[in-house]
Amino acid sequence: MKRLKASELIEQNNQKRMLLTEQNEKYYTNLLLYIRTKLTLSEQQSEEVLMEMLGHLIEGQHDGKTAQEIFGNDPKGYADEIISHLPRENKRKNFIFVSEIVINLVGWFLIMRSIIIPIIGSKASEEVYIISSLLLILLIMVLTAFGVKMIFGLISQTSFDENATDKKAMIKAGLYGAGGFSIIAIFSFFVQEIGPTFTLPWQVSLGIGSLLLLISWLIKKYRT
Repeated sequence: MKRLKASELIEQNNQKRMLLTEQNEKYYTNLLLYIRTKLTLSEQQSEEVLMEMLGHLIEGQHDGKTAQEIFGNDPKGYADEIISHLPRENKRKNFIFVSEIVINLVGWFLIMRSIIIPIIGSKASEEVYIISSLLLILLIMVLTAFGVKMIFGLISQTSFDENATDKKAMIKAGLYGAGGFSIIAIFSFFVQEIGPTFTLPWQVSLGIGSLLLLISWLIKKYRT
């Protein structure tokens, strides 16, 4: 039997979860989110285990059992036990994943630049200061990495917290987003002209940015 890819398992999982009762679906979804937010785990192995759990839950549900009766009253403890037996993602896949994100960010950076330049309408705006631009891209990458880690951390922390609300999580994420934007704006204002320069017309910026987004998409297709 052909082994399904992680993306195919995720699609199947989404479809089969609709067979669960509201109570069982909530219990299982909390387990699913908690496990998926552990980014160091093997995605393939994690999705396979999640599908096994879902199949077990659906069978138990047909027999009149609840998720609590099948998996226990301590879902976090149960999830931590599963996580302790899951392998870590290999370095090659991590490198491909990080490369995809970097290429995607640089692509969007160049496309945003190609949109802003015609609006500003200044020839000077087509001058690229190499060191300043690299530092800005690096800053955006670091803030994005921290943002992803923070959001996944919030999801993980609130997965089994009955008192947690989406509003609180959204406020925290919003504050981080506003703070990150402010840091980028301040950095861009004070670090404008460092290093050698070259002219990059907005049309070329748009073309390179679009190409990088295409490469990022192809990497994602290959990865999943």
